[in-house]
This record gives sequence, structure tokens and C-alpha cells, in this order.
Amino acid sequence: MTDREHPADRPTPNRSAGESDSDSSLEGVDTGGEATSEGTGTDEETSAGRTDAGAETLPADVVDDVERLTRLERSTRDDHEAAQYAERVDDLLSAHGFTARIREDDGGDVLVCHPDSWLADGVVHPGRIDDVSRAVEIPLEGTEDPDDWTTVDTHNRDLASAVREAHGDVHGANAAALADFVSNHYAKEIESLSGPELREFREEYFVRNAWPSDRQRSAIDESIRLVFEVADVPVPEYDR
Repeated sequence: MTDREHPADRPTPNRSAGESDSDSSLEGVDTGGEATSEGTGTDEETSAGRTDAGAETLPADVVDDVERLTRLERSTRDDHEAAQYAERVDDLLSAHGFTARIREDDGGDVLVCHPDSWLADGVVHPGRIDDVSRAVEIPLEGTEDPDDWTTVDTHNRDLASAVREAHGDVHGANAAALADFVSNHYAKEIESLSGPELREFREEYFVRNAWPSDRQRSAIDESIRLVFEVADVPVPEYDR
């Protein structure tokens, strides 16, 4: 997407005359105070998405998911759903040693994702910034709209209804549980699920959150197969 960039990869907006590149690039980090370029890395310190110290950059697919889920969190009127989205964002970022905060700009709110190691007492400390290009800024307001969650949710529920109509209530209930999981946790169509995401549903969400009956539990793997059969796409490999 054009509205999501690493700070070092684009001209920094709102730069005043005489301001240096190293100073302005830290606009991507909400420090809660004035930031400096002290402690930033050089071009030689980064290669193939990692620094010499093995520091990780945020993968593009994670950035995509974080953006989508954050937009959904901000748009929903259901506090429970908002909390689920926020928790998922935290999980995605923490898996890579990152955290995020909202920065208020004149042009609208910006989600800033940066390494958790940059924080000291909840505030970004300039001396801990190893390479400012590791931060990612995601404008949350502007001309481009987020994925239409309602359309995605309707698609998933229609698919679950088709499974119920073709294969009965037990498989239909399991398909509905899968639709809830995919819409609320990943905000995408069931057909787009990866193997690990489907395994997360099968081993964690379904057991803890779907309150399945004994018949549903014994049928779940067949239900998953039927969902993807009705969708006319292969079942992702999800067995360990």
C-alpha cells in the first residue's frame, strides 16, 4: 500500500528549513518529548532486514495484518470486538519484539510500530534507537479505505450457511465458529486462511471459545474439510 512506508524509505513530511535528515526521520517515533538522532544506526548496519546485532524488522505481512486489525478496532462499536482486535495486534507485534502507539499528526492519526527495546519507562529513549528505519508508520486516516470488514464477515457467514444447508447443523455450527474466528481475529475470507491460522482455530479457539458439543468436537476435522470443499479451495495443511 502506498500509505505505509518505513520512515527511511520516503521523504519525511513537515520538515522545516535547515532540519537534518536524522532529526526528521525520528518523526516516526512518538517519544513523548523531543527526539534526537543519537544512537541511530548507519546504512552498513542493516542488511536483508536485520542489523548486525540480529535486530529484526517487521515483516510486510505482519504490517498488513496490524494495519487491518487496528482499523477494525477503531471502527467497531463493540468493546469486546475492539479488545479482541487490540489483543491480536499486540500478539502479532510482540512475536517480533515490537510494540505500537498512535501518534496524532495534523493530517490525522498515525500508527507507529517500533521495537519494544526502544522503550524506557513507557517512552521511546533516543539512546536505545539502533536503526530508525526499523520503525514503520501507518497513516490511519486518509483517502484509502481499509478492507470492508462487513463484506468479509458476510462472505464467511454465507459460506457457513451453505455448509449447514448442505451437510446439517453440526457441521454448520462448526463452520459458523470458523467464520467467527476468521472474521474477528484475521478480518479476511476463510479461503485465505494459512495452515498455522487454521491450526490456531482448531487447537485453541474452537476448544476454548466455541463451546462445542461432543458431536461438534468429534466432527470438527470433517467440518473443516467440508468448509473448504464448499468453498472449492484446498484445505491448508494444519496438522502438526
